[in-house]
Amino acid sequence: MHSRLKWTACLLVLAALFVAAGVPARAQDKQHVVSLSDLGKDAARPAQTRQANEEAVRTLLSSEPGQKALKSANLDYQKVEKAVGQLSDEDLSKLAERSRQGQADLAAGRISDRDMLWIILIAVAIVVLAVALR
Repeated sequence: MHSRLKWTACLLVLAALFVAAGVPARAQDKQHVVSLSDLGKDAARPAQTRQANEEAVRTLLSSEPGQKALKSANLDYQKVEKAVGQLSDEDLSKLAERSRQGQADLAAGRISDRDMLWIILIAVAIVVLAVALR
């Protein structure tokens, strides 16, 4: 009888080991919390955001009121455009938001061309100062 109890205990221990060994295998079958494609998208998002922000500022500066503002300040568009690329992400984001808002206000007729020129001159001053202080 004693050997039968030992034999049963051994079988129970082996069964427990098999069950425990199967748990990690099943856990690997589950999808990871973050997929590789999601990681790739998240890694590319800051670059896409920066590119969109640069485009918003450049669109404002290349517009007719933007060109007038640059001309009245005796600034070369190429130099200012190059300086836009040197702005920090935070400065560029703020400037892009103001650029988008200014363009939307101008298109909606909420501001005059003169006000737009002032906005653009202030934006150019921010670009020049931000690059000069780096």
